[in-house]
Amino acid sequence: MSAPPVQRRLAAIMSADIAEFSRSMNADESGTLSAVNRIRTEIFAPSVAAHKGRVVKLMGDGALVEFSSVVDAVACAIEIQTAMAARDQDPDSPPLLRLRIGVNLGDIIIEGRDIFGEGVNIAARLQEIAAPGGIALSASTREHLGNRIEARFSDGGDQKLKNIPTPVRVIQWYPEIGSSEQKRTTPARLQRPEKPSIAVLPFDNMSGDTDQDYFADGVVEAITATLSRIRSFFVIARNSSFAYKGRHMNVKDIGRELGVKYVLEGSVQRSGKRVRITVQLIETDGGAHLWADKYDGSLDDIFDLQDKITEKVAGALQPSIQLAEIERTRRKQPQDLGAYDYTMRAMPDAWMLEEKAAANALELLEKALEIDPDYPMALALAAWCWAQHSVYNWVADIEKAKTEALSRAERAAQMSSDDPLILSVLGTVHTFARNYGAARVLLERAIQLDPNSAWALSRLGWLETYADQPENAMQHFERAIRLSPLDPMNFNNLVGMGSAHQVAGDDNRAAELFTRALEERPNAHWVHRNLCAALLGAGREKEARVSAQKLMQAHPDMTIERFKEAMVFSPKVLDRVGKQMAALGVPEG
Repeated sequence: MSAPPVQRRLAAIMSADIAEFSRSMNADESGTLSAVNRIRTEIFAPSVAAHKGRVVKLMGDGALVEFSSVVDAVACAIEIQTAMAARDQDPDSPPLLRLRIGVNLGDIIIEGRDIFGEGVNIAARLQEIAAPGGIALSASTREHLGNRIEARFSDGGDQKLKNIPTPVRVIQWYPEIGSSEQKRTTPARLQRPEKPSIAVLPFDNMSGDTDQDYFADGVVEAITATLSRIRSFFVIARNSSFAYKGRHMNVKDIGRELGVKYVLEGSVQRSGKRVRITVQLIETDGGAHLWADKYDGSLDDIFDLQDKITEKVAGALQPSIQLAEIERTRRKQPQDLGAYDYTMRAMPDAWMLEEKAAANALELLEKALEIDPDYPMALALAAWCWAQHSVYNWVADIEKAKTEALSRAERAAQMSSDDPLILSVLGTVHTFARNYGAARVLLERAIQLDPNSAWALSRLGWLETYADQPENAMQHFERAIRLSPLDPMNFNNLVGMGSAHQVAGDDNRAAELFTRALEERPNAHWVHRNLCAALLGAGREKEARVSAQKLMQAHPDMTIERFKEAMVFSPKVLDRVGKQMAALGVPEG
């Protein structure tokens, strides 16, 4: 008698588990079990039922759920994590539990009420790498989802998942970049500065070609950079404004979240050599449109069009402003639009602080420099990418990476000596070279030129940390976060704040901040260099060894010697952290 045919079907699978369940059970068994039951009955089960999911199985700390629709699966996952994030902390209870969720669309095998197959396996592995409170999707799942859910995702790149033969491109969702509905669950209101305050929101690309998104982004980047350098304005940094890309929110909510009185919206339409830019300035308190305008021209006029828009915005915010002040803020433009195109395409990857992204950015920037070898922006961004390779232990020859970074940064400064971003990059590279005096002059000059430069303030915070001035460092990091409250790079400010506490000898607080940073950016494996040492210093040896193991998995050639070569803390801090890493089994050299 032949075996019955294998039943298969395509399904969306959600795998969920509770982060650090064993640790919570060891700390408070009855309290943890009670909390798990409340999560299941009050959050998990109602959401699964509302989105037509079928619970395949429940484990002690997790669940496997099948959906016939990928939209239902992802919407359910976001709803669950949003509800989890909105819970109030009971001061008498143990720390709140958090879920990790993986979602995958794939082929499954049905046996009774159970399901098996690669679709299930990938969902489970995605759940394992998801950040606590976050969601990890396969790229194919994201593609099938399309634009049917209002939510923002970030690209985690290709990742090798346990027992999955080929790398899987992972797409991530975190509460910080979630839906507008979730944003409203945390209605923190930032205090407005006394200066006219504005956020330049991402412009819509009306060209009908998504490959042209970078062009619209470049227009916003140029306007933001010029407005930021006007000292009488408070301008939200580009990275926070871009958190709203692809979302259409009430300007009142944006004004509240960013703490600004005005927003500039717009669209860009590029067709051949022609371009049309439409803009409108809106007051966030009442949503009143202060003015709107339309600018037509050719690609050869693009920089003139950007300058005209900037002048109009500046004049509306502060009529008394002098055109000479705007003239002072203008950056040196490329000689060829091809160099501009490649540089704008590289911009997002240059700020990701991830190895593959930095390598991709460098490839694009080198193409820009082949066209225009003296384009300052391309030189500066390339310098920053090389600096990342040196400080995050991404290359074997750290000194060569530092040399490459310094060479490009100095050339950029020669071409444009009063551009705050270029000065910030050069100051950062000098920091990594331990030229603290030159670095401080450059970074402070950058902030004088652009008081709204969140990144320059962040780098000054890092400089103070390396110089054993943790209290000064904290002030700079906090100011940087206020200027860019939704910045995806704020995880690096958390690392900086953790490092400041580590320098001050507060390993417990340092470990908390490093952990928060990794929750926001799980692929930033280099953070484990500091985290494992801080955990050991805080008396949390078991967690420290797990962190050290993750470090060595991501960086198999890591040694204490290579860590000290890459990092630029003071000798006493490097010695203390190095001894802690050695105690956890990291080789000496």
